[in-house]
Amino acid sequence: MTRPLYTLITGATSGIGLELARLFAADATPLLLVARRHDRLIAIRDELEQKYHIDIHIFCCDLARESDREKLITEIQARPFAVGWLVNNAGIGQFGTIAEAHWQQTEQMLKLNMLAPSHLTQTFLPAMQQRGFGRILNIASTAAFQPGPGMGAYFASKAYLLSYSEALAFELEGGAVTATCLCPGATESEFFAVAAMEDSGLVKGKLLPTAADVAALGYRAMQKGQTLAIHGIFNRLRIQSLRLAPRRIVTAITAAILKRER
Repeated sequence: MTRPLYTLITGATSGIGLELARLFAADATPLLLVARRHDRLIAIRDELEQKYHIDIHIFCCDLARESDREKLITEIQARPFAVGWLVNNAGIGQFGTIAEAHWQQTEQMLKLNMLAPSHLTQTFLPAMQQRGFGRILNIASTAAFQPGPGMGAYFASKAYLLSYSEALAFELEGGAVTATCLCPGATESEFFAVAAMEDSGLVKGKLLPTAADVAALGYRAMQKGQTLAIHGIFNRLRIQSLRLAPRRIVTAITAAILKRER
């Protein structure tokens, strides 16, 4: 018996993850929503079920913990459905110099931003290949394209996810399973408040694109099997320029942009 295909979305209670859940729901795709905040998961499940009349399962989970990831995987694999679309959206930032950072927070961020998407991808990918269909969307960032003094570990974690996604897409080329990496720039979301960087020059006083706009780009790119999606023409042009500029100058400019505004 063929198991019905669901979309698994991590970090599904806010920002880009929530908007992606709404897009999948609008296309009548049943959902598996993962996040740490149980009350938000319940509210979003109720909202989307009532509006779109689809099946939704919620999982309260801290993906930075390997034991939580293993429990999540066991629960999903025991259910009578399969993961057809995997959206690795969960992630956090850390603002401040490397010397100032608390190691426990850095470690949690690296586990969430790198280990969690890698773990889930390697878990659900083989079944996608055996089934002959699958879509994987990893949410990285334009931060992936350069070093980021003031957010060094965060920028490095997104560089890992971009490189991982591009390698995966190459390995899957020509098959029925695809991998897409979405790289948004600064986007309206809770991210900057959680990372304690609302006074950074990157966001202070800036008009940012909405999470809904960014999610729509990622959704289209994922469904088409596109390898890389960069939101915004300015971001695309800037990333092209990074390939031509000396690395030290790129790093210095990024440091100036990230500097706290007084």
